[in-house]
Amino acid sequence: MLLYDHALWLLLAALLLDALIGDPDWMWQRLPHPVVWIGKLIGLFDRHFNKTEFAPATRKLGGVLTLLALLASAGLAGVVIEAVAKWLPYGRVLEAVVAAVFIAQNSLYRHVAAVRDGLLKDGLEGGRKAVSLIVGRDPNRLDEAGVSRAAIESCAENYSDGIVAPVFWFAVLGLPGLIVYKAVNTADSMIGHKNEVYADFGWAAARFDDLVNLPASRLAGLFIALCAPLSRGSVRKSIACILDDARKHRSPNAGWPEAAMAGALNLALAGPRIYPGYTVNDRYLNASGRKDARAEDISRALRILIGCYALEALLIAILALLLAF
Repeated sequence: MLLYDHALWLLLAALLLDALIGDPDWMWQRLPHPVVWIGKLIGLFDRHFNKTEFAPATRKLGGVLTLLALLASAGLAGVVIEAVAKWLPYGRVLEAVVAAVFIAQNSLYRHVAAVRDGLLKDGLEGGRKAVSLIVGRDPNRLDEAGVSRAAIESCAENYSDGIVAPVFWFAVLGLPGLIVYKAVNTADSMIGHKNEVYADFGWAAARFDDLVNLPASRLAGLFIALCAPLSRGSVRKSIACILDDARKHRSPNAGWPEAAMAGALNLALAGPRIYPGYTVNDRYLNASGRKDARAEDISRALRILIGCYALEALLIAILALLLAF
Protein backbone atom coordinates (compact mmCIF):
# COMPACT_ATOMS: atom_id res chain seq x y z
CA MET A 1 0.00 0.00 0.00
CA LEU A 2 1.11 3.58 -0.76
CA LEU A 3 -0.96 5.16 1.97
CA TYR A 4 1.83 7.38 3.32
CA ASP A 5 2.15 11.11 3.83
CA HIS A 6 3.96 12.30 0.70
CA ALA A 7 1.61 10.31 -1.55
CA LEU A 8 -1.31 12.00 0.17
CA TRP A 9 0.25 15.45 -0.26
CA LEU A 10 0.64 14.65 -3.96
CA LEU A 11 -3.01 13.70 -4.01
CA LEU A 12 -3.97 17.02 -2.42
CA ALA A 13 -1.91 18.84 -5.04
CA ALA A 14 -3.68 16.89 -7.79
CA LEU A 15 -7.09 17.78 -6.34
CA LEU A 16 -6.12 21.45 -6.21
CA LEU A 17 -4.81 21.41 -9.78
CA ASP A 18 -7.96 19.78 -11.08
CA ALA A 19 -10.24 22.11 -9.12
CA LEU A 20 -8.47 25.21 -10.45
CA ILE A 21 -7.62 24.15 -14.01
CA GLY A 22 -9.60 21.02 -14.85
CA ASP A 23 -9.21 19.65 -18.37
CA PRO A 24 -8.26 22.70 -20.48
CA ASP A 25 -9.82 22.41 -23.92
CA TRP A 26 -6.84 24.04 -25.62
CA MET A 27 -4.58 21.22 -24.45
CA TRP A 28 -6.77 18.28 -25.40
CA GLN A 29 -7.56 19.81 -28.77
CA ARG A 30 -3.86 19.40 -29.54
CA LEU A 31 -3.06 16.24 -27.62
CA PRO A 32 -5.09 13.03 -27.22
CA HIS A 33 -6.39 12.64 -23.68
CA PRO A 34 -5.03 9.49 -21.96
CA VAL A 35 -8.59 8.16 -21.77
CA VAL A 36 -8.68 8.33 -25.58
CA TRP A 37 -5.61 6.04 -25.70
CA ILE A 38 -7.31 3.65 -23.30
CA GLY A 39 -10.43 3.72 -25.46
CA LYS A 40 -8.46 2.94 -28.60
CA LEU A 41 -6.89 -0.09 -26.93
CA ILE A 42 -10.31 -1.34 -25.82
CA GLY A 43 -11.65 -0.77 -29.33
CA LEU A 44 -8.79 -2.80 -30.79
CA PHE A 45 -9.64 -5.79 -28.59
CA ASP A 46 -13.34 -5.30 -29.28
CA ARG A 47 -12.83 -5.59 -33.04
CA HIS A 48 -10.69 -8.71 -32.76
CA PHE A 49 -12.34 -10.67 -29.93
CA ASN A 50 -16.00 -9.68 -30.10
CA LYS A 51 -17.02 -10.87 -33.54
CA THR A 52 -20.63 -11.91 -34.07
CA GLU A 53 -19.64 -15.30 -35.46
CA PHE A 54 -17.87 -16.25 -32.20
CA ALA A 55 -19.68 -18.44 -29.67
CA PRO A 56 -20.78 -16.72 -26.44
CA ALA A 57 -18.14 -18.56 -24.40
CA THR A 58 -15.43 -17.44 -26.83
CA ARG A 59 -16.57 -13.83 -26.62
CA LYS A 60 -16.61 -14.01 -22.83
CA LEU A 61 -13.06 -15.39 -22.84
CA GLY A 62 -12.04 -12.58 -25.19
CA GLY A 63 -13.48 -10.09 -22.70
CA VAL A 64 -11.49 -11.64 -19.86
CA LEU A 65 -8.29 -11.43 -21.92
CA THR A 66 -9.11 -7.81 -22.80
CA LEU A 67 -9.51 -6.94 -19.13
CA LEU A 68 -6.23 -8.64 -18.19
CA ALA A 69 -4.41 -6.80 -20.98
CA LEU A 70 -5.87 -3.51 -19.78
CA LEU A 71 -4.83 -4.17 -16.18
CA ALA A 72 -1.29 -5.06 -17.24
CA SER A 73 -0.79 -2.14 -19.64
CA ALA A 74 -2.36 0.48 -17.36
CA GLY A 75 -0.43 -0.77 -14.34
CA LEU A 76 2.83 -0.78 -16.30
CA ALA A 77 2.20 2.78 -17.48
CA GLY A 78 1.72 3.92 -13.89
CA VAL A 79 4.88 2.15 -12.71
CA VAL A 80 6.93 3.69 -15.53
CA ILE A 81 5.65 7.22 -14.83
CA GLU A 82 6.38 6.85 -11.12
CA ALA A 83 9.88 5.53 -11.87
CA VAL A 84 10.63 8.38 -14.28
CA ALA A 85 9.27 10.95 -11.83
CA LYS A 86 11.73 9.78 -9.16
CA TRP A 87 14.67 10.61 -11.42
CA LEU A 88 13.42 13.94 -12.79
CA PRO A 89 13.89 17.28 -11.07
CA TYR A 90 10.50 18.21 -9.64
CA GLY A 91 9.28 14.81 -10.74
CA ARG A 92 6.65 14.83 -8.01
CA VAL A 93 4.99 17.68 -9.87
CA LEU A 94 4.67 15.36 -12.87
CA GLU A 95 2.93 12.77 -10.71
CA ALA A 96 0.48 15.35 -9.40
CA VAL A 97 -0.27 16.59 -12.92
CA VAL A 98 -0.87 13.07 -14.25
CA ALA A 99 -3.12 12.28 -11.29
CA ALA A 100 -5.09 15.49 -11.86
CA VAL A 101 -5.77 14.46 -15.46
CA PHE A 102 -7.71 11.43 -14.20
CA ILE A 103 -9.76 13.27 -11.55
CA ALA A 104 -12.97 14.97 -12.68
CA GLN A 105 -13.92 17.54 -10.03
CA ASN A 106 -13.85 20.57 -12.34
CA SER A 107 -15.41 18.73 -15.27
CA LEU A 108 -18.25 17.23 -13.25
CA TYR A 109 -19.19 20.56 -11.69
CA ARG A 110 -19.15 22.35 -15.06
CA HIS A 111 -21.23 19.74 -16.86
CA VAL A 112 -23.89 19.57 -14.15
CA ALA A 113 -23.97 23.37 -13.79
CA ALA A 114 -24.41 23.62 -17.56
CA VAL A 115 -27.72 21.76 -17.26
CA ARG A 116 -28.96 24.21 -14.63
CA ASP A 117 -27.78 27.17 -16.71
CA GLY A 118 -29.37 25.72 -19.83
CA LEU A 119 -32.73 25.45 -18.09
CA LEU A 120 -32.51 28.98 -16.70
CA LYS A 121 -31.31 30.65 -19.91
CA ASP A 122 -32.91 28.64 -22.72
CA GLY A 123 -35.72 26.76 -21.03
CA LEU A 124 -36.45 23.08 -21.52
CA GLU A 125 -34.59 22.79 -24.84
CA GLY A 126 -31.45 24.27 -23.29
CA GLY A 127 -31.65 21.83 -20.40
CA ARG A 128 -32.23 18.88 -22.71
CA LYS A 129 -29.23 19.79 -24.85
CA ALA A 130 -26.93 20.10 -21.83
CA VAL A 131 -28.14 16.96 -20.07
CA SER A 132 -27.71 14.88 -23.24
CA LEU A 133 -23.96 15.31 -22.80
CA ILE A 134 -23.88 13.56 -19.42
CA VAL A 135 -26.67 10.93 -19.48
CA GLY A 136 -27.71 8.29 -22.00
CA ARG A 137 -31.49 8.62 -21.64
CA ASP A 138 -33.65 10.07 -24.41
CA PRO A 139 -33.55 13.85 -23.82
CA ASN A 140 -36.63 14.49 -25.97
CA ARG A 141 -38.76 12.48 -23.53
CA LEU A 142 -37.66 14.53 -20.50
CA ASP A 143 -39.63 17.39 -19.02
CA GLU A 144 -38.01 19.99 -16.76
CA ALA A 145 -38.29 17.72 -13.72
CA GLY A 146 -36.81 14.82 -15.68
CA VAL A 147 -33.90 16.93 -16.90
CA SER A 148 -33.22 18.18 -13.37
CA ARG A 149 -33.40 14.70 -11.82
CA ALA A 150 -31.11 13.29 -14.52
CA ALA A 151 -28.51 15.99 -13.82
CA ILE A 152 -28.69 15.40 -10.06
CA GLU A 153 -28.41 11.62 -10.44
CA SER A 154 -25.41 12.07 -12.74
CA CYS A 155 -23.86 14.46 -10.21
CA ALA A 156 -24.14 11.87 -7.43
CA GLU A 157 -23.05 8.82 -9.43
CA ASN A 158 -20.16 10.53 -11.19
CA TYR A 159 -18.94 12.03 -7.93
CA SER A 160 -18.40 8.44 -6.81
CA ASP A 161 -16.72 6.95 -9.89
CA GLY A 162 -15.15 10.13 -11.31
CA ILE A 163 -13.65 11.54 -8.12
CA VAL A 164 -13.85 9.40 -4.99
CA ALA A 165 -12.81 6.17 -6.73
CA PRO A 166 -9.68 7.53 -8.49
CA VAL A 167 -8.68 9.36 -5.32
CA PHE A 168 -9.14 6.19 -3.27
CA TRP A 169 -7.09 4.03 -5.61
CA PHE A 170 -4.31 6.61 -5.83
CA ALA A 171 -4.16 6.74 -2.03
CA VAL A 172 -3.94 2.95 -1.84
CA LEU A 173 -1.79 2.03 -4.86
CA GLY A 174 -0.34 5.26 -6.23
CA LEU A 175 -0.40 6.15 -9.92
CA PRO A 176 -0.61 2.50 -11.06
CA GLY A 177 -3.78 2.05 -9.02
CA LEU A 178 -5.29 5.26 -10.35
CA ILE A 179 -4.56 4.49 -14.01
CA VAL A 180 -5.73 0.89 -13.68
CA TYR A 181 -8.98 2.12 -12.13
CA LYS A 182 -9.53 4.59 -14.96
CA ALA A 183 -8.88 1.88 -17.56
CA VAL A 184 -11.41 -0.44 -15.92
CA ASN A 185 -14.00 2.32 -15.62
CA THR A 186 -13.51 3.29 -19.27
CA ALA A 187 -13.91 -0.34 -20.33
CA ASP A 188 -17.15 -0.61 -18.38
CA SER A 189 -18.53 2.52 -20.07
CA MET A 190 -17.57 1.21 -23.52
CA ILE A 191 -18.28 -2.51 -23.38
CA GLY A 192 -19.99 -3.22 -20.05
CA HIS A 193 -23.50 -3.11 -21.52
CA LYS A 194 -26.15 -5.78 -21.03
CA ASN A 195 -27.15 -6.00 -24.66
CA GLU A 196 -26.72 -8.54 -27.43
CA VAL A 197 -23.38 -7.13 -28.56
CA TYR A 198 -21.64 -6.86 -25.18
CA ALA A 199 -23.43 -9.14 -22.71
CA ASP A 200 -20.66 -11.73 -23.05
CA PHE A 201 -17.62 -9.74 -24.17
CA GLY A 202 -18.19 -6.98 -21.60
CA TRP A 203 -19.07 -9.30 -18.71
CA ALA A 204 -15.61 -9.30 -17.09
CA ALA A 205 -15.16 -5.51 -17.40
CA ALA A 206 -18.60 -4.82 -15.90
CA ARG A 207 -18.13 -7.20 -12.97
CA PHE A 208 -14.61 -5.93 -12.20
CA ASP A 209 -15.81 -2.34 -12.38
CA ASP A 210 -18.48 -3.17 -9.80
CA LEU A 211 -15.77 -4.57 -7.54
CA VAL A 212 -13.30 -1.67 -7.76
CA ASN A 213 -16.08 0.91 -7.27
CA LEU A 214 -17.48 -0.77 -4.17
CA PRO A 215 -15.43 1.10 -1.52
CA ALA A 216 -15.71 4.48 -3.26
CA SER A 217 -19.49 4.29 -3.63
CA ARG A 218 -19.89 3.75 0.12
CA LEU A 219 -17.54 6.63 0.91
CA ALA A 220 -19.29 8.89 -1.62
CA GLY A 221 -22.66 8.18 -0.04
CA LEU A 222 -21.27 9.05 3.40
CA PHE A 223 -19.67 12.29 2.19
CA ILE A 224 -22.89 13.40 0.48
CA ALA A 225 -24.88 12.65 3.63
CA LEU A 226 -22.47 14.63 5.81
CA CYS A 227 -22.76 17.62 3.46
CA ALA A 228 -26.56 17.54 3.30
CA PRO A 229 -26.96 20.57 5.64
CA LEU A 230 -25.24 22.76 3.02
CA SER A 231 -28.48 22.52 1.03
CA ARG A 232 -30.91 22.63 3.96
CA GLY A 233 -30.95 18.85 4.09
CA SER A 234 -30.68 16.37 6.94
CA VAL A 235 -27.72 14.07 7.57
CA ARG A 236 -30.04 11.63 9.31
CA LYS A 237 -32.53 11.63 6.43
CA SER A 238 -29.76 11.08 3.89
CA ILE A 239 -28.22 8.17 5.80
CA ALA A 240 -31.66 6.63 6.37
CA CYS A 241 -32.31 6.80 2.64
CA ILE A 242 -29.01 5.01 1.96
CA LEU A 243 -29.89 2.24 4.37
CA ASP A 244 -33.43 1.86 3.06
CA ASP A 245 -33.06 2.42 -0.68
CA ALA A 246 -29.48 1.99 -1.94
CA ARG A 247 -30.09 -1.71 -2.61
CA LYS A 248 -33.12 -0.88 -4.79
CA HIS A 249 -30.86 0.46 -7.54
CA ARG A 250 -29.95 -1.96 -10.34
CA SER A 251 -26.28 -1.05 -9.80
CA PRO A 252 -24.60 -2.42 -6.65
CA ASN A 253 -22.74 0.88 -6.32
CA ALA A 254 -24.66 3.77 -7.91
CA GLY A 255 -27.50 3.37 -5.43
CA TRP A 256 -25.34 4.56 -2.54
CA PRO A 257 -24.50 8.10 -3.70
CA GLU A 258 -27.84 8.51 -5.50
CA ALA A 259 -29.83 7.45 -2.43
CA ALA A 260 -27.72 9.76 -0.29
CA MET A 261 -28.44 12.68 -2.63
CA ALA A 262 -32.14 11.80 -2.82
CA GLY A 263 -32.38 11.90 0.97
CA ALA A 264 -30.26 15.03 1.27
CA LEU A 265 -32.45 16.97 -1.18
CA ASN A 266 -35.72 15.17 -0.28
CA LEU A 267 -36.22 14.28 -3.94
CA ALA A 268 -37.39 11.03 -5.51
CA LEU A 269 -34.55 9.97 -7.83
CA ALA A 270 -33.99 7.08 -10.25
CA GLY A 271 -37.34 5.40 -10.98
CA PRO A 272 -38.58 4.68 -14.54
CA ARG A 273 -36.27 6.10 -17.22
CA ILE A 274 -36.57 6.14 -21.01
CA TYR A 275 -33.50 5.44 -23.13
CA PRO A 276 -33.33 5.37 -26.93
CA GLY A 277 -35.12 2.17 -27.85
CA TYR A 278 -36.00 0.88 -24.38
CA THR A 279 -37.38 1.80 -20.95
CA VAL A 280 -35.96 0.98 -17.51
CA ASN A 281 -38.65 0.42 -14.89
CA ASP A 282 -36.64 0.89 -11.70
CA ARG A 283 -38.02 1.76 -8.30
CA TYR A 284 -37.64 5.28 -6.95
CA LEU A 285 -35.04 6.09 -4.34
CA ASN A 286 -36.73 8.10 -1.56
CA ALA A 287 -40.13 7.50 -3.18
CA SER A 288 -41.86 9.83 -0.72
CA GLY A 289 -39.74 12.78 -1.86
CA ARG A 290 -40.63 15.40 -4.46
CA LYS A 291 -40.57 14.35 -8.12
CA ASP A 292 -40.89 17.88 -9.51
CA ALA A 293 -37.18 18.73 -9.37
CA ARG A 294 -36.17 22.15 -10.70
CA ALA A 295 -33.04 24.07 -11.66
CA GLU A 296 -32.78 25.26 -8.06
CA ASP A 297 -32.46 21.64 -6.94
CA ILE A 298 -29.48 21.23 -9.29
CA SER A 299 -27.90 24.22 -7.53
CA ARG A 300 -28.56 22.55 -4.19
CA ALA A 301 -26.89 19.35 -5.42
CA LEU A 302 -23.88 21.39 -6.60
CA ARG A 303 -23.53 22.99 -3.16
CA ILE A 304 -23.37 19.51 -1.67
CA LEU A 305 -20.83 18.52 -4.33
CA ILE A 306 -18.55 21.46 -3.45
CA GLY A 307 -18.87 20.55 0.22
CA CYS A 308 -17.88 16.96 -0.59
CA TYR A 309 -14.81 18.21 -2.46
CA ALA A 310 -13.75 20.26 0.56
CA LEU A 311 -14.50 17.47 3.04
CA GLU A 312 -12.52 14.92 1.05
CA ALA A 313 -9.52 17.28 0.78
CA LEU A 314 -9.68 18.03 4.50
CA LEU A 315 -9.72 14.35 5.42
CA ILE A 316 -6.76 13.64 3.14
CA ALA A 317 -4.80 16.54 4.71
CA ILE A 318 -5.57 15.30 8.23
CA LEU A 319 -4.51 11.77 7.33
CA ALA A 320 -1.29 13.06 5.71
CA LEU A 321 -0.45 15.01 8.85
CA LEU A 322 -1.14 12.02 11.08
CA LEU A 323 1.08 9.76 8.96
CA ALA A 324 3.87 12.35 8.97
CA PHE A 325 4.38 11.87 12.72
